[in-house]
Amino acid sequence: MNNAKYKFLFMIGLFTVISMQAQTPLSSKEVFTRADTLRGSITPERAWWDVLHYTIGVTPDFLSKYIEGKTEIRFKVLAPGKTMQIDLQEPMQLSKAYTTAYKDLPLRRDGNVYYVSFPKELKTGSVQTLTLVFHGNPRIAKRPPWDGGWIFQTDKLGRPWMSVACQGLGASVWYPCKDHQSDEPDQGATLNITVPDTLVAVGNGRLISKISHSKGLVTYKWDVKNPINNYDIIPYIGKYVTWHETFNGEKGPLDCDYWVLDYELEKAKEQFKQAPKMLRCFEHWMGPYPFYEDSYKLVQSPHLGMEHQSAVAYGNQFKNGYLGRDLSGTGWGLKWDFIIVHESGHEWFGNNITSKDIADMWIHEGFTNYSETLFTECEYGLQAANEYNYGIRRVIRNDVPITGPYGVNKEGSGDMYPKAANMIHSIRNAMHDDEKFRNMLRFLGKKFYHQTVTADDIREAMESFTGFGLDKIFNQYLHTTQVPVLEYKLDGAQVSFRWSNCVDGFNLPLWAGAGNQAQLVKPVTGSWTSLQLSNENAANWKPENIEKLFYVKVQKATNN
Repeated sequence: MNNAKYKFLFMIGLFTVISMQAQTPLSSKEVFTRADTLRGSITPERAWWDVLHYTIGVTPDFLSKYIEGKTEIRFKVLAPGKTMQIDLQEPMQLSKAYTTAYKDLPLRRDGNVYYVSFPKELKTGSVQTLTLVFHGNPRIAKRPPWDGGWIFQTDKLGRPWMSVACQGLGASVWYPCKDHQSDEPDQGATLNITVPDTLVAVGNGRLISKISHSKGLVTYKWDVKNPINNYDIIPYIGKYVTWHETFNGEKGPLDCDYWVLDYELEKAKEQFKQAPKMLRCFEHWMGPYPFYEDSYKLVQSPHLGMEHQSAVAYGNQFKNGYLGRDLSGTGWGLKWDFIIVHESGHEWFGNNITSKDIADMWIHEGFTNYSETLFTECEYGLQAANEYNYGIRRVIRNDVPITGPYGVNKEGSGDMYPKAANMIHSIRNAMHDDEKFRNMLRFLGKKFYHQTVTADDIREAMESFTGFGLDKIFNQYLHTTQVPVLEYKLDGAQVSFRWSNCVDGFNLPLWAGAGNQAQLVKPVTGSWTSLQLSNENAANWKPENIEKLFYVKVQKATNN
């Protein structure tokens, strides 16, 4: 773990409830509880230790919807401490906590949190392993992946089909962990899934072993070498079959494995031909796939989909679009499989680059939503990409800000998908240099490789490429619900511009015209800026052309 991560943990650990409320966007009226703060902040009981590795064992019982298992947390002691906050959501229970030195550590419960107390402070710099035994009937997902939890379903032939979807809700809905995005296990995770020998269990990373036991049980051991989000560690249990292919990528051969229910094999083989195309496109734009050591997998799931690292959940019914629908309304979204593209895009933004606080989930969803535009461009060209990106604006609500309140495990508006993607597209067009924009995306993947970040980290890194400040632009699109208005006055070949309905100092550059003939426009708030258009641009001046490339409203001024 780097020094920046240490600093973040200790600084956040000192924040009070008041300071966290001060970071809340002004539009937020929600009142948060102590439980929200315990879950969403780095409390003193979280700050002194850093997770290095999880080993999670789980045995589910399909009929009783009951699970039992144990989590081994290998951690490093960052500072003197003796009381640990362990997250495990009700009604799940911890029955025992121990280390090699302490065989029965006392447990105290506070809602969805357990406190584990050591007899004395652990030595700074030491590496310890805490074992936690858990059991219970976990929360059942009502509408996964949106309303998450464990999924106990049957396939079309009536056979058990189980999994978990818990982004936002949190991995502590089923196993004990340090349930905060800022602290990923630096050295990866191991998942041991014990199931009846009539079923197959799939997990993240690579299959290490399959061990048979008495009473018709078998344990599948899966291992992840890279850091991984807690909510990404997921078992899939069903009548799976698999096939393998090798993708020759930027870092060499990448193992690609596909796991689907046995009766879906032929349909899946045809639909999943899109996966190598996706990998080729995303490596071009965003850099090498971030988890070569752990392979790439698509796993059929009993829900729509989720970005489970190296084991992407797929439940799009082997259809193009989003369950056969085009979210953009342009037709382009029906030419490729939304879940293959979108959820795999999260391998770069969400899994490789992870927001420290769930309030900044736009970093995951905005860039990944934009990966849909990039894939459309790879397959069908720039004009198609522009049309797709413009089309997805139709679902922007501008209800509340994209950025949520910090420190309480609360996301902002669902606009973090299409609106944040349109912000990114606007910045790209303002840069007016697609190669520089591509290098910027690749730079983000390299600079923040396997790291957790803040919005400011992303902004500062992008500014080294954009040539203009992004503070006001981020503030406008991420912290307000206002769509900037570009007012204009046209007098022959002279056009005058100014910004309104925006934050003071909003500074998004624009380009009038197309290609090499485009002219730079730098409107400001509160006063007019004039530009003499070239003959070609004057003849083809159409305000809607600006609207299609930049997320702004263009309107003719009605007064001075």
